[in-house]
Amino acid sequence: MNHRAVNLQQKFSLFREQWQPKVIAQMNDYQFKLVRIEGEFIWHDHPETDETFIVLEGTLRIDFDDGSVRLGAGEMYVIPKAVRHKPCAEGEVKLMLIEPRGTLNTGHEGGERTAPGDVWI
Repeated sequence: MNHRAVNLQQKFSLFREQWQPKVIAQMNDYQFKLVRIEGEFIWHDHPETDETFIVLEGTLRIDFDDGSVRLGAGEMYVIPKAVRHKPCAEGEVKLMLIEPRGTLNTGHEGGERTAPGDVWI
């Protein structure tokens, strides 16, 4: 068994691309993913699961049909399943996502922003 801590800064140093989540750990069927984002994403939802956003660096705004929430470093938000949302970052944001294995970053919307799943670093 490997008894080493996961160093988040070291993991972020392994990639520069944005909107491409990288898996760093798994607990049961849930994956912990790191992602760099900047700009606006697409409107989407996840009909089958909640999704957790934890901001590690930067400021993130998540838009909803009926408003928005702003998150700074050290803050988190859980988006309930089936709630349409659109993440937006004015500058680069380093983010941790917690969601079930196999969850697509674009939900069922698809398109060019859909990242390959299950990419470990």
